[in-house]
Amino acid sequence: MKTRLQAVVSLLVAALSLVGAASAQRTELARTPPMGWNSWNHFRINIDDATIRAQADALVKRGMRKAGYQYVVIDGGWEGFHDEQGNFHSDPQKFPDMKGLIDYIHGLGLKVGIHTTPGPKTCAGREGSYGHEKQDAELFAQWGIDFVKYDWCTAGQVYQLDQMQAVYKKFADALAATGRPILLSLCQYGMQDVWKWGASIGAQMWRTTNDIEDNYYQMMFIGLGQNGLEKYAGPGHWNDPDMLEVGNGKMKDEEYRAHMTLWSILAAPLFAGNDLTNMSAVTLEILTNPEAIAVDQDSAGVQGRRVWQEGPTEVWIKPLGDGSKAVAAFNRETRPMEVPLNFAELSLPASIQARDLWAHKDLGTFQQSMTITVPGHGSALLKVKSAAAR
Repeated sequence: MKTRLQAVVSLLVAALSLVGAASAQRTELARTPPMGWNSWNHFRINIDDATIRAQADALVKRGMRKAGYQYVVIDGGWEGFHDEQGNFHSDPQKFPDMKGLIDYIHGLGLKVGIHTTPGPKTCAGREGSYGHEKQDAELFAQWGIDFVKYDWCTAGQVYQLDQMQAVYKKFADALAATGRPILLSLCQYGMQDVWKWGASIGAQMWRTTNDIEDNYYQMMFIGLGQNGLEKYAGPGHWNDPDMLEVGNGKMKDEEYRAHMTLWSILAAPLFAGNDLTNMSAVTLEILTNPEAIAVDQDSAGVQGRRVWQEGPTEVWIKPLGDGSKAVAAFNRETRPMEVPLNFAELSLPASIQARDLWAHKDLGTFQQSMTITVPGHGSALLKVKSAAAR
């Protein structure tokens, strides 16, 4: 009896170890918010092998890989067809050698992502993974894919909304069964309160909103709407307010800077969505600001939250791993506004040292309060710590 009991205990311990190892692997895939580039915002389905190679080259040459951007995500437009054996083929005209393209990107020291859907067709009407989930997951692993954006798209034509969790878990399990570490990004526009269950089915990030647009008001509506979701984010599991529009041309530089500030304070995944081969020095400076990225990528993995609001101005705070705090102020008015920071009201120390993370300069020591001027449609991003800290 004792021997049988010991055997059962040993099996339970082994099973728990495997579960623990799998959980640890999922966390390691996204210990901090994933960073990269995605083809959709700028190119839509107008992509091909040459376009993706050029973007990957630019990501390296312009210093974005060094800044932390590591995934090149091939979004909708690559898809071809499933043959009679159920094998998924990329579009033979646009992507004649997908494995060769993936190997090329890997050779640059980058990782590769791809897009598909549990529905029969993608949002752009291309071939989906419906009925081929296991085969497609195995193919992606064979190709060397590191990231899959799994987009609901036409899945509503074949599934009910209350089946969504099971549908996503089926594909998450298929990816896990390949044995290759592949980050799973759920794209279902925040339906079914995905932030409450995304991590439990094996995803590392999940869309919390409808699609972003290259528009200041839509961008701010989406970003500010993340308040209250902070308890669902952390190492290995992130709320995703969608990709960056920085550099796509329909916002002013100050508005794009506010975009980067907000996504950084949110600990949001940072996926550039512009044409990397043709971007201004200002766009590059915004996307690669090391101090803003450090806030986003902070090891504590805390999503910031709103702590003060008055009219068109508001203040958000994000605790950082070294005991300091990132403080972001936003001004939705078109003219500059003064934003008062009352330390007691914001639960900050009575005496602080402040650093401006966009100007890259220390501002000095302040007692009890300070006031910052925020540009119209702009932002301020500070790092503050107790003046008594050593």
